[in-house]
Amino acid sequence: MSGKEALLEVDGLKKHFKVNQGWIASLMESFGSGEPDYVHAVDGVSFELREGETLGLAGESGCGKTTTGMSLVKLHEPTAGDIIYDDQRLSEATDAEIKKFRQNAQMIFQDPFESLNPRMTVYDTVAEPLRIHDIPNETARVQRALEFAELLPAEHYFDQYPHELSGGQRQRVAIARALVLDPDFIVADEPVSMLDVSLRAGVLSLLDRMTDEFGLSVVYISHDLSLLRHMCDRLAIMYMGKIVEKGPTDQIIENPQHPYTQALINAVPVPDPGVGRDRVELQGEVGDVIDIPTGCRFKNRCSEYIGDVCDQVVPPLEQKTEFEQDVACHLYESAAGYDPYEEMSGSPSAAETGDGAESTPADD
Repeated sequence: MSGKEALLEVDGLKKHFKVNQGWIASLMESFGSGEPDYVHAVDGVSFELREGETLGLAGESGCGKTTTGMSLVKLHEPTAGDIIYDDQRLSEATDAEIKKFRQNAQMIFQDPFESLNPRMTVYDTVAEPLRIHDIPNETARVQRALEFAELLPAEHYFDQYPHELSGGQRQRVAIARALVLDPDFIVADEPVSMLDVSLRAGVLSLLDRMTDEFGLSVVYISHDLSLLRHMCDRLAIMYMGKIVEKGPTDQIIENPQHPYTQALINAVPVPDPGVGRDRVELQGEVGDVIDIPTGCRFKNRCSEYIGDVCDQVVPPLEQKTEFEQDVACHLYESAAGYDPYEEMSGSPSAAETGDGAESTPADD
């Protein structure tokens, strides 16, 4: 897998959302006497998606994984950073090039009850992307997509509306809609979390077959590590808008290194009452995503906190000397020779120069 070329590169991606304020704060801001607040939903994420690869984004609710996925397909305009597709920086792309990119980048949303228009038939739902991009052979393409999604016979579903379908059938329609354009990659945001357990295996099998038969690259977004272990080649763990650990899925699951990753994996139940393991409990609450703390964002919940270096210096996501995956943690020695203590000893400190807080105001 590592020998394949990168289909998509994400370089320092940030997405900040302006906080809605009261009228007094807005008035003060308009007169220049106040600064707007921003939610740092995604705050400097970098990774690559290779051809034919499945990449998982994991983390607890609010970590920024869905915002990252929506930014990948341009449903959110990034605040900073860039997305490079087919050697083209999307920040520099023309409208025509963005439209071409959208044809090759599709998304499967979490909730099939909300992602389908209740006033459109199944046929119109699946055919709409073809009409937007002026692609011929509409009926044949819609039929093929529905048949691949195991909605058989396809003609039986043409005139049905979403309310006439089960939850599993709705999600299959959403999958067919994503596949009908023959995209290069798909972002699947919690694709089975809204379905009954009895339906999940069938939809997951369909998604697995989709990657094998079409050679698609897929970004899976989920908090379910057992699902991602089954579906993904590589895994990236997110916390407060940043990736804290990234590498081959089996390596991260079997040998997690970041304290947050260890806590996540420890929380996954094991269906064997005879298996004993040390319990890792997180202390405190998730940090403030508006007033970003200096240094490591996990420091207040970390059982391995080692002092001022955690308070002052942001740990870079990098290769360490002891293991294969990339980890953003000061506990381990950098393979590149980076020394975070040098940033502490300098003047001004990392926190004073902004490298610690990373709270540069976002563009509105």
